[in-house]
Amino acid sequence: SRAAWGRARSRRHTGVVNAALAPVLSAPVGAGPAGGATPLSLGTHRIWPPVVLAPMAGVTDTPYRVVCSRRGAPLCVNEMVTARAIVERHAPTLAMLDHHPSEPLRSLQLYGTDPYYLGEAVRFLVDSRPLDHLDLNFGCPAPKVTRLGGGAALPFKRPLFARMIRSAVAAAGDIPVTVKFRMGIDDDHLTYLDAGHIAQDEGSAWVALHARTAEQLYAPSARWDAIGELVSALDVPVLGNGDIFEASDAIDMIDRTGCAGVVIGRGCLGKSWLFSDLRAVFDGHEVPPPPTLREVSATAWEHAREAVAWRGAHEALPPRRSRAAARRSAIPQSPETRAITAFRKHLSWYLKGYPVGGDVRRAASLVTSLTEVELLLAGLDPDAELLVGNERLVRSHSGGPRRVALPAGWLGDPDDDPRLDPAAEAFSSGG
Repeated sequence: SRAAWGRARSRRHTGVVNAALAPVLSAPVGAGPAGGATPLSLGTHRIWPPVVLAPMAGVTDTPYRVVCSRRGAPLCVNEMVTARAIVERHAPTLAMLDHHPSEPLRSLQLYGTDPYYLGEAVRFLVDSRPLDHLDLNFGCPAPKVTRLGGGAALPFKRPLFARMIRSAVAAAGDIPVTVKFRMGIDDDHLTYLDAGHIAQDEGSAWVALHARTAEQLYAPSARWDAIGELVSALDVPVLGNGDIFEASDAIDMIDRTGCAGVVIGRGCLGKSWLFSDLRAVFDGHEVPPPPTLREVSATAWEHAREAVAWRGAHEALPPRRSRAAARRSAIPQSPETRAITAFRKHLSWYLKGYPVGGDVRRAASLVTSLTEVELLLAGLDPDAELLVGNERLVRSHSGGPRRVALPAGWLGDPDDDPRLDPAAEAFSSGG
C-alpha cells in the first residue's frame, strides 16, 4: 500500500540502515528472491549484502562513501590513488587516504604500472594506517592511462600483470587484495580469462569483472555472459560489474551468471538509496518506489554538509584545479567553496529525472556555498516524484565505443614483460 511504502521509505531515509555499520554483517541465507546469495568473505569480514561500491575517480571520496554506507553499502572502495604518489608522499594523495570513523570497512584502490612502486605503496599503507582491503585497478579505459600501458591495457601483458599482483599481495600480508579488470582491450584482444587465472594464482581474494572492453567504454550493454564464463573458469569468487541501475538487476546478474556479488558504479550516482534497495531485495523484502524530491533533497543536503565538514578538517588538501584555472583565479577559494564546487556534479545527479526545470539545473551547476545549496533545495517541490520512465537514467559516463590509445607496438607479444614509461605512474590520484 501507499501508506506502507511511506513508512518503509521514511525508515530507509532516516537512518535505520545505519545497522550496515556493524563490523560483521550477517545474512538470512536462503531467504527471499536472493536465495542463492551468500555473504562475501574478505579476510576476517563477511560482507552482506554481497555488494561493493565501485571505486570511481572524482566520485567515491570520503563524504560520498559515508552517505552510501549510511544507506546500507557494506563495502565502499575509495577513489583510485596512484602508487608512486604514495611512495613520494604527495600531500594531496596522502590526504585522500583517510577514512571517516563511521565507515564500516577501510578500503582503498591502488593504480600502478611498476611492481616496485606498487609494493612500496602497499607497505607504506599497511605500516601507517588501519586497513581492511586493497583493490587493484586494471580496468580504467581513460586514454591518458591506456596510452601509457596502464589500466585496462596492462592485463594484455601477462608477465607484467602477474608481477603487479604478486608484488601487492606479498606486501599486503594479511590484508586481502582484490583485482578489478575489463574483458580486454577490444573484441580482438580479450584478456579476462587469462587475467582471472593470473589473479587467482597470484593470491587475489576475489576478482571483479566489468563486462565491457576498454574500447566499448560505457555505451553498449554490459555482456553478462562473460561474467558467467569467468565464474565457471575460476575457484576464487567473481564479482560482476555493469548495468546495475535497480536492485532487481543485481539479483538478475547473480541468477544469470552465478557470480558471488555485484559491484555498483554509475547506477548509484545521484541515488545512494540504491544500497538500501539492494539490502531490502537481498533480505527478501519488497523494494519501495523511488523517493520524492523531499527525500532526495534531504540526502543532497546531508551529502553537502558532509563534504564541507570533511574538506574543512582536511584543509591542507589543495584544490584540484589546472594551473591555468589557478592563474585565472585572483581570490583564493575557501575550503567550503572547494567542497561545494566538487559537490556540484552530485547535486546535478540527485536532481536528474525529476521535474525541476532548466533554471534549477543551471543554478545547481553554479553553487559555491552551503547557503546556496540550501536555498536551491528549499525552492523545490517536495512532493515531486521521479518522472515515469526515468528509473534507469544513466548519470556520468555514457560514451563509446572509442578506439583505445595504446603505447606503440603494445599489441605484439602478450608475453613481453615491458618496462613502462615512468610517466605512466605520474598522473594525479583520483583521475
